[in-house]
Amino acid sequence: MTLNVALAMPAHTARAVFPSRSLDPLEPALTLLGRDPIQDFSTPEGRAVLAEADILITGWGCPMIDHTVLDAAPRLRYVLHAAGSVKHHIGDACWERGIQVSSAADANAIPVAEYTVAMIILANKRVLQIARALHTTRTDVLAEQLFPDMGNYRKRVGIIGASKIGRHVIRLLAPYELDVVVADPYLSPEEADILGVGLVSLDELVSSSDVVSLHAPSLPSTKNLMDAGLIERMRPGTTFINTSRGELVDQDALLARVERGDLYAILDVTTPWVLPAGSRFYTHPNVLLTPHVAGSLGNELERMAASAVNEALRLSRGEALRFPVRLEDLAFTA
Repeated sequence: MTLNVALAMPAHTARAVFPSRSLDPLEPALTLLGRDPIQDFSTPEGRAVLAEADILITGWGCPMIDHTVLDAAPRLRYVLHAAGSVKHHIGDACWERGIQVSSAADANAIPVAEYTVAMIILANKRVLQIARALHTTRTDVLAEQLFPDMGNYRKRVGIIGASKIGRHVIRLLAPYELDVVVADPYLSPEEADILGVGLVSLDELVSSSDVVSLHAPSLPSTKNLMDAGLIERMRPGTTFINTSRGELVDQDALLARVERGDLYAILDVTTPWVLPAGSRFYTHPNVLLTPHVAGSLGNELERMAASAVNEALRLSRGEALRFPVRLEDLAFTA
């Protein structure tokens, strides 16, 4: 029997993530119940599609899938999320009824890792500081005199969190002659060996790394993970990169350390999402702010669509999901 597939997300999400061509591979292996997404599960139109769907492909902004929704979807067996976290729309009812869930978090991790690696290489080369000096003085900048330690050869890069993003960063750094170390309470020494990294404590990582890059999930237990003590223990000249979430960092302590002039910060995320106009993070020369651009944007969104479509095609062939999400994983993933 051919499985029926429906989209469930706001229309603007569907337009951004699923250009029409991205859905073409679904057919004829599967039956696509229309290319317009369900935006509201409570409407007659939405309930009519739910009644026929075996697979829901969801995206950012999908309504919560609870008991009421599942009662209207007797055939539903799979929810394939074309984005990262499923916590905002997969209700307890899904787990109770044995719905299989998949996520494109791995696909979304790739551009974040690419951004991070680019920033690591630039940070060790002191490109941001040298460029600022050139723009300011508009004269010949004697880079090696300003930064005699510039360069990437054998520098230590500390990765906080062997998450999906953290592991992609490690993979992309492999060709470089860098010393990569990881701090993660869930990473075993055997796994660290397989990844080709050193496993160290968080204290050792922050006190010995030239670049510290944060890739832990945002959980109640990780709020202010980078507290004032850890920020103080970073060596002079260290660059701190955050592409995770702002709430993992004591931003007041970070700003105070940056303003001493011996720490650099590259922040793609902050708390609040957009800093107040008067924030000194905007004006300090040791800080690079970007407006949450590390994650999937532009044509990178199609990678997440492809991930969800490929999961659906695996199901049509009777294969297991490649990127399953399990209830027990939610306690330590974003």
